[in-house]
Amino acid sequence: MAEAMGFFTDTTICIGCKACEVACKSWNQLPARDGGAPQLTGLSYDNTAKLDGIHWRHVAFIEQFDQPYDGRWLMMSDVCKHCVQAGCLEVCPTGAIIRTEFDTVVIQSDVCNGCRACIAACPFGVIDVNPVAGTAQKCTLCYDRISEGLEPACSKACPTDSIQFGTVAELRERARGRVRQLHADGQEDAYLYGADPDGPLGGLNAFFLLVDDPHVYGLPREPELPSARLAGSSFFGAVGAAVLAILGVVGLRKRRMDELASEPAVPAEGEP
Repeated sequence: MAEAMGFFTDTTICIGCKACEVACKSWNQLPARDGGAPQLTGLSYDNTAKLDGIHWRHVAFIEQFDQPYDGRWLMMSDVCKHCVQAGCLEVCPTGAIIRTEFDTVVIQSDVCNGCRACIAACPFGVIDVNPVAGTAQKCTLCYDRISEGLEPACSKACPTDSIQFGTVAELRERARGRVRQLHADGQEDAYLYGADPDGPLGGLNAFFLLVDDPHVYGLPREPELPSARLAGSSFFGAVGAAVLAILGVVGLRKRRMDELASEPAVPAEGEP
């Protein structure tokens, strides 16, 4: 088993150039768009809007301008998180989603039946159906490249090293050092999202350095597996079943009593 591999994305040095998006599409031969004429999103310079079956990297432009000349842009290149505890893998009925020797999560298109269960199970909204292939698709962390000792296309193309590739253990140490550096420079709002192996989903193999609340970047504060809700729903399901059983017994007893009340009286022995 190889060491777990992943991405550390430092959003503070992302310049929004979208080189990662272009490199990802080029290497993975993804369609330019989902059919029809290109549509403007109205979201600043963000013309891809979100991660989906044909956009495995998405650079978000977040404008924070309360007043003219008083604000900032936050930029983040988003990608599949390759969760240590992956909801998509958990719900896949065909075994199309596997965990590789690099601890990354990959969808095998030739096994996917397009049921979309993984789409609903992903807490990050990463997965969607590729309309050309007709199957669910997402970032593979360039499995074909890293299995040959090459760097993923997106991080290779990043001009500022905002996207860094390596072993997850090394990236965590590097990321913690970067946070300490930013704090020492007075940027005390810098923190890591998804780097804690004891955190939600057992940690993320693609984690981020952020300087604002996760929801600002379109990330959930507390991502969870779909099965995390099953315990509660199972309890209430069991209670509901017990209540229905009791009501069934009560109803059956009442019906029997009504039947007995409607039967003609049988004369006692000796009565005319």
